[in-house]
Amino acid sequence: MPFIMSLLLVIAVAGTAAAGPLDGPGAPQALVCSACHGFGGQSQSNTMPILAGIAPWYFKKAIQDYAAGKRQSPEMEPYAKQVLQFGVDDVAAYFAAQPRTATPVKPEPAAVERGRAAAVQCTVCHGVSGKGDPSRGVPDLTGQPPGYLRNQMLLFKADRRSPADDQLKALKALMRTIPDEQLADLAAYWSSVR
Repeated sequence: MPFIMSLLLVIAVAGTAAAGPLDGPGAPQALVCSACHGFGGQSQSNTMPILAGIAPWYFKKAIQDYAAGKRQSPEMEPYAKQVLQFGVDDVAAYFAAQPRTATPVKPEPAAVERGRAAAVQCTVCHGVSGKGDPSRGVPDLTGQPPGYLRNQMLLFKADRRSPADDQLKALKALMRTIPDEQLADLAAYWSSVR
């Protein structure tokens, strides 16, 4: 709780300070995300996604799903509800405007090569570049931490991510056909793509 109080104090003080990196719309509200996702959404962790440069439509959907319990996470649900109260459009715009730096986590080169060969099955939805397709609600996979990508694939495979989302049935069926060790290779590959 002291951390949250400190953030709230920073947010209150930021409103009166001279122009700086936290003066744009959504910046003070996004500070609460930095504890896990890094300042400006530049996660340095192998398990936390990078939010910098994230498409606003995807950020908003994820926040709404976490807040509603559709995407289950006891850690994220309260923060998602907070972001909705702060103004999800401003926070989404803030993260979208941040220049994205790919994860500093370097996957094993052999895993990247094995993943490259297996990635053809992902390109049907995510495209050859892995950048996704906003018109179909398909996110960008590239440059995210390999541990995060692998964990998300495992959650899809076990139907523990967005269990009631009918739009994800085909993806979950595909994930069930892929051995766990190949999921790690796919994660390594997509993490390495810039």
